[in-house]
Amino acid sequence: MRIDPLIQQYPVRIREVTLGVILSISLLFYLFPRFLGEAEKITTTFQEEIETFDIPQTEQIKIPEPPARPSVPIASEDEFFDEDITIEDTDLEDFEDWVAPSSEGGPEDKFIPYDQAPRPKIPLGDLIIYPELAREAGIEGKVFVRAFINTKGVVTATKIVKGLPNTGLDEAALNAIKKSRWYPARQRDKKVGIWLTIPVDFSLTN
Repeated sequence: MRIDPLIQQYPVRIREVTLGVILSISLLFYLFPRFLGEAEKITTTFQEEIETFDIPQTEQIKIPEPPARPSVPIASEDEFFDEDITIEDTDLEDFEDWVAPSSEGGPEDKFIPYDQAPRPKIPLGDLIIYPELAREAGIEGKVFVRAFINTKGVVTATKIVKGLPNTGLDEAALNAIKKSRWYPARQRDKKVGIWLTIPVDFSLTN
């Protein structure tokens, strides 16, 4: 009986195929761990690169706060203003008959009759020193000074009757009158000391 050669070679083929499968599996088990190790190494390196990546901080712009609104004063209900109050103008043209309290260091301010009024020996305008600040500010006006002129023609007491405060003109008027010398007043043929209201005019046009 003749056996087919293919049948004779069949066991050999099976052995070859089986051996090939075994070798393939063995190679797969040998290479797979190395592949996993390389994959883990790549993953670790990638994570390290991510962790060491610095993100620059963004500078925050501070918006300035708006200025505080000014407080508005509110009138109190307790405040009382009398709208009916009026201040009358004072006529100072004829102050020689006016009796005022006596000034410090001077006689009692009362009217003393006289026939002849005192006269300055030197015009008051020559004795007035115009304050520089008032001159620069263009301040003008008239200051009324009450002065006592004794029997020797010397001014011994002065006081402001109506002035221009905080301008320097009041002080300039007082200084000029204190330096002045007068022909004293007379009652008949007798010299008398009297109180006299003296207007001192400050004008920049003169």
